[in-house]
Amino acid sequence: MSDVQHTVRRPGPRFSRTGRLIVVAVLAVLVVVAVVLVTRLLRERANEQTLTVPEGQRAAQIYATADKALHLPSGSTAKAAKNAHLPLPAEAKGNPEGYLFPATYPIRSDTTPASLLSYMVKTGNQRLAEDRITSYRTVVIASIVQAEADRPADMGKVARVIDNRLARHMPLQMDSTINYALGRSTLHTSHADTRTKSPYNTYRYEGLPPTPIDNPGADALKAAGAPPAGDWLYFVTVKPGDTRFTADYQEHLKNVREFNDRQKNGGA
Repeated sequence: MSDVQHTVRRPGPRFSRTGRLIVVAVLAVLVVVAVVLVTRLLRERANEQTLTVPEGQRAAQIYATADKALHLPSGSTAKAAKNAHLPLPAEAKGNPEGYLFPATYPIRSDTTPASLLSYMVKTGNQRLAEDRITSYRTVVIASIVQAEADRPADMGKVARVIDNRLARHMPLQMDSTINYALGRSTLHTSHADTRTKSPYNTYRYEGLPPTPIDNPGADALKAAGAPPAGDWLYFVTVKPGDTRFTADYQEHLKNVREFNDRQKNGGA
């Protein structure tokens, strides 16, 4: 007899023909479902629109942009804003100016002016909560900071100038608030402009304007919420990137003269 031992291999379990057909059918169904879902997702993304709110835009500008994005007649979003129950502080008296947070928002087939505005305000409230800002006054200041500061690095100092002038009962004399009252944006403010009878004329009336003058971004809100220490009372942006802050009025007048001279020479 041979000493060589043979190992007997038992055949493993095999799927029946019916079982294999069932597996193939299930896999085919899964593939079809996956293709349908991916196709639908790609189609939805291709059709999805967005609305971008830049930092410092006024509510009126946002309303007009929203009307176009939603393919609605002009004035539709402005009208909705008056009737929408938005989560605003009592001081706002239903006016969302200052709380339409700058960001990019999705526009879907079921988006309405009211739902879009609500989304913006809720986003703004979330950012305010993250920065621990609870005061309407701070949002008003932030809106002025957003309009007046030449760059984010200057925002804290601009906020401090506002606080210092308010503490001394000095009129703010901010051109940006007059621009808001007159519905414009310009660097040139005339003596006639400073006599405008509007509560937003901070040359004529002491204190803050009654509402924010735009919708400030995160940098302006942080600056208004925690401005740096300083004694500055005046500032002027002589040229882009060159904003000069001072507590000395005569020095400020010198800076203003330099700004005016540059403007006469075309800003050069």
